[in-house]
Amino acid sequence: MSAEPALASLIDAASAPYRAAGRFAWHFARGKLRGDPVFAALLAQGLLAGRARVLDLGCGQGLLAAWLLAAHALEAASAWPRSWPAAPQPQLLLGVEINPREVERAQLALGARAQVVLGDIRHVDYAAADAIVMLDVLHYIDYAAQEAALARARSALTPGGVLLLRIGDAAGGAHFRLGKAVDRIVALVRRGRWLPLWCRPLREWLALLERLGFRARVVPMSGGTPFADLLLIGEVP
Repeated sequence: MSAEPALASLIDAASAPYRAAGRFAWHFARGKLRGDPVFAALLAQGLLAGRARVLDLGCGQGLLAAWLLAAHALEAASAWPRSWPAAPQPQLLLGVEINPREVERAQLALGARAQVVLGDIRHVDYAAADAIVMLDVLHYIDYAAQEAALARARSALTPGGVLLLRIGDAAGGAHFRLGKAVDRIVALVRRGRWLPLWCRPLREWLALLERLGFRARVVPMSGGTPFADLLLIGEVP
């Protein structure tokens, strides 16, 4: 199977469980999985291949877990794209989310296949993990809390582990400003109040990761969108 029909099958399979959580959850899952380039990139670039324990901080309604489970099932059905690395086969999927409504939707959709818990990433314990994922979350906490969360992630990762951190580059001009405006609206809808955003330019993110002991590299992650998003990959030596 080629990549395009595989992606269509993955979107169908990963969003289907959200019917149990209501129409909004299902429509949101389909729209997010179709429109956000990070989900396809995770699989096409093998960024989580071979990672047994995956911790998703700020996981929302658990879409990453649903996506990885669907990928494993697609590969098992011999429908995996030949051009892609092996599908992730995590043995433990753990998500942490601060919004109780999102946690409820995740639990209704995923059941026992993944564990999604209510918590604040600034305060919960980080379980030992082979991969830690933070997508579009750190700019909602202040600079000191960002550094503390990343330090704790570094301590929780096993040797050879990986951190996947998506950020908006504050030096990204109009594209960044548009993304920031969207994030403010999303925060207002999800939290019911206006939240400050704590953003950094790419050079500062890289310096922070390297200071904490990560080997960092950058992958553009705004393809097909008007934003200035980047995926930072922090590897533990």
